[in-house]
Amino acid sequence: MDLFAPRHLLIILLIVVLVFGVKKLKTIGPDLGAAVRGFKKAMHDGETEEQAKQIQGPASKDAEFPEVAVSKPAPPPVNEQKAAPHA
Repeated sequence: MDLFAPRHLLIILLIVVLVFGVKKLKTIGPDLGAAVRGFKKAMHDGETEEQAKQIQGPASKDAEFPEVAVSKPAPPPVNEQKAAPHA
């Protein structure tokens, strides 16, 4: 038996109408369209905010690790030579 035979599709449609009702089925299309438009708008707004952050860079010093945010040259390493013990 074919799953998508016209008889099977009519039975599925009848069950959907009984479960949701005709009024609810009429509003599903516009509601779904509005949801997709809202999702696309949110994705577009998120991309523009990320691009703005990348262009601006950090606005202030890092409060938790200020030495990382400030670019100071590191002090030169101290080379202490210890005398080797005589055997």
